[in-house]
Amino acid sequence: MSQWETFSRLIREGRTVPEIAGTFGITELQVKRILALGELLPKIREAYRRDEIDTETARYLTMASKAQQKDWLALFADPGQYAPRGYQLKQWLFGGQSISTKVALFAIEDYPGLIVSDLFGEESYFADADLFWQKQNEAIAAKRDACLEHGWSEVIVLEPGQHFHSWDHEKTPKKKGGKVFISVSHRGEVECHEGWLSRKEARRARANGEGAEETAAKPSRPELTGPMQNYVDLHRHAAVRFGLLDHPGAALRLMVAHAIAGSGLWQVRREPQRAAHEIVAASLAACKAEAAFAEKRREVVALLGQPDEDGTIAGGNGDDSGTASFARLLALCDDHVMRVLSIVMAETLEAGSAVIEALGNHLNVDIGACWQPYDAFFDLLRDKEIANSMLAVGGKHVADGNVAEKVKTQKKIIRDFLSGDNGRRQVETWLPRWMKFPVESYTDRGGFRTADQWARVRSLFVCE
Repeated sequence: MSQWETFSRLIREGRTVPEIAGTFGITELQVKRILALGELLPKIREAYRRDEIDTETARYLTMASKAQQKDWLALFADPGQYAPRGYQLKQWLFGGQSISTKVALFAIEDYPGLIVSDLFGEESYFADADLFWQKQNEAIAAKRDACLEHGWSEVIVLEPGQHFHSWDHEKTPKKKGGKVFISVSHRGEVECHEGWLSRKEARRARANGEGAEETAAKPSRPELTGPMQNYVDLHRHAAVRFGLLDHPGAALRLMVAHAIAGSGLWQVRREPQRAAHEIVAASLAACKAEAAFAEKRREVVALLGQPDEDGTIAGGNGDDSGTASFARLLALCDDHVMRVLSIVMAETLEAGSAVIEALGNHLNVDIGACWQPYDAFFDLLRDKEIANSMLAVGGKHVADGNVAEKVKTQKKIIRDFLSGDNGRRQVETWLPRWMKFPVESYTDRGGFRTADQWARVRSLFVCE
């Protein structure tokens, strides 16, 4: 407890956890555990100081909400009651399914299920835990939306059981980019922490000397992870270059534009389609657009009389094979030459470039005809906020009703709607916003290269 008082004072004075650990010669984890004592009510801390509570019990109480601590303290202070300790305390905190009506964010009269009361009518509980969580999640989603409407830059709904640690954050007003954190306990209790930034974000804001606008411009994480951006780039590239084959006139004009201005590929080199992760490579190998493109390329290889029917066409090294190809082209009619040109242009089309966005919109490419939400897509989907937005595939009530669920659960619900499993209404055609033409984002966080590229060139191709 003396260490907690010292560490808490140092934190208030601006010292960091690593600095405190270095000063006292202990690990950062030990510092964090000691700071966690600040989550305890004062009476519990004093009981711990007097050795009336053992360390294990104190540790579990740091994971309890303030309401749970008050309930436990009432048992502890009553000699006629038993206050659970150690492992039994953990079971008391997290093991039961009985949920008190006191924790409901929604109006009790809106709950359609059974409510059970004790003999004295002083305590009442929801009999159906699943129905309670559906209503509670809807209320949490409404709370989140209300905070955003009131001007908070970001509202983060923590997963059930994930605690908000005030000692690892700094109070920050709304106008300086403060965020709202909503914590949800396993017993259904909801706590809203308004006006906080992590200490790292707060230090960065002070270093920049800027307020809310700068904080909003520098999000804590991009919308897409690196592997997901790679996945999106390659599948959009596959669909666009296959669509190009039916538009040789566009391919010709694109080729001339490359010849005039150059590009990252026009030297000439083929697009390597380099996958950053093995699951991305596997998904591309199973892509319908890739298979259809390979078949069209084999037909053109036969036109050129090349011995390797599965070989590529573009990207020669300037030896006599280029002269032989030229001689063969001279013997072909214009239509066949245009087919060759389309393949060459498609092979040298740069994945993840702005031209993919421009061409996909110009050709009205239908990715849904050649792309399906393969396992790799959901394996790479890690962002809880994005997964919750995608739940709108089943309607807003489904997204709101599962706002606090884990990402794994939300992804399972999305897949059930796409497959029609577990009694869900099957959605026949669905595309993530990232895969559409024109492309769309799920958040305002930025970090989505594809959307930024289309925003830069959109005015050149769309009549406003």
